[in-house]
Amino acid sequence: MAKVVVIGAGLGGLPTAYELRHLLPKEHQVILISDRPKFTFIPGLIQIALNLKSLEQIQLDLPELTQRHGIEWILGNVTNFNPETQHITVEENRIIDYDYVAIATGASFAFDAVPGLGPDGGYTHSVCSPHHALEARTAWLKFLENPRHLVVGAMAGVSCFGPAYEFLFMAEWELRRRGLRDKVSITFVTPEPYLGHLGLDGLSNSQESTENLMKKRGIEALTNAQITSVDTEAIALAGGRKLPFEYAMILPAFRGVDFIHKVPGLGNEKGFIPVLPSYEHPQLSSVYALGVSVELPENQAISGLGLPKTGQMTEAMGLAVTHNIGVKLGAIADSLKTATLEAICFAEFGDTGIVYVAAPVLPDPKTGKRRYSYSLQGRWVNWAKAAFEKYFLIKMKLGWGLPWFEIWALRILFGLSLLKNCDSVQGQAMNKNSFKASITD
Repeated sequence: MAKVVVIGAGLGGLPTAYELRHLLPKEHQVILISDRPKFTFIPGLIQIALNLKSLEQIQLDLPELTQRHGIEWILGNVTNFNPETQHITVEENRIIDYDYVAIATGASFAFDAVPGLGPDGGYTHSVCSPHHALEARTAWLKFLENPRHLVVGAMAGVSCFGPAYEFLFMAEWELRRRGLRDKVSITFVTPEPYLGHLGLDGLSNSQESTENLMKKRGIEALTNAQITSVDTEAIALAGGRKLPFEYAMILPAFRGVDFIHKVPGLGNEKGFIPVLPSYEHPQLSSVYALGVSVELPENQAISGLGLPKTGQMTEAMGLAVTHNIGVKLGAIADSLKTATLEAICFAEFGDTGIVYVAAPVLPDPKTGKRRYSYSLQGRWVNWAKAAFEKYFLIKMKLGWGLPWFEIWALRILFGLSLLKNCDSVQGQAMNKNSFKASITD
């Protein structure tokens, strides 16, 4: 009997635990470790912050889910991780041994890189966690009593810009809906070289559609901007400009969670875990990683920006991890798989929305081109995103990871594939060259 542990119960961890339970014979044990008793649909936190829905609408109880679907659940923070003895310590005193572990912890937030940034001891808000979203909502309701200056954006090093754009346009729409728009100046500040870059570069018509929407909504946008400090009254930028605000939502850069930093060789200097194309650690054959915790190669065209890791990319990584652990345990006879990292993102912008598609997210390092990319705008995007949120929560209740019909729909509707064969995974972790050779045709 093998013991397979998943650390983290978010958009990557919980579906991966489900997939493992479905794939592996019953004699194998699947354990899920989470520092919170609730599963949260993280993309829904923007609506929580803007008081458009309650937190309970996007959360599920992990004890109930895991018991129902045959997964052992452990609540607590991982305080120590020993890959040599294959032991995990939870809350200092509980030791869990493992045969394989999948790290799906997400990330911690680098607010401390900018003085005054963040909700914990700083002056700005965030939508990256349930706690932060609730604090942002309280401050938003107070802001609506006397709204003047609103600043939304991202600090340098951010890897996922979608939530900043969504919060910006949804906040503007909400101010219009309440008849308050004329009272508020809105500024968007971003390290991107142009609007709609999204850390990707080269997305077809993304820049044009995003810039047009900014102009139509009367929002001032500052690109190539670096936030240097924040105080109670203003956000300071490199170059000397200061942006006054009564309310600011600024996305943080990410870094790996604490226990990864404590283990020599487990992660890089930022705490992200290097992986082979199979998502196995290059030196630790029992360790896999997926989602935001993974170190991915960066294209030189994305200088100073992180590489986005969308929820759909995270699920695909989890599917590859599950498949490859199943191969190692002899549960299936197949070649190892790698995620294609072809991504789709639905962004809700109030009375409209934009869907971004990049196949794959990283262009060919030699040609600078993708198989294809595009963006489409319309109110239907909001309907599609709302429907997907409901579907995702339903499948988490039912214990589904990535069912065949969802994989089929992504291929038929958007031309996206999730996995492909990974015939050679030994040697070095993914860099620009090995990554290209492993996941491109």
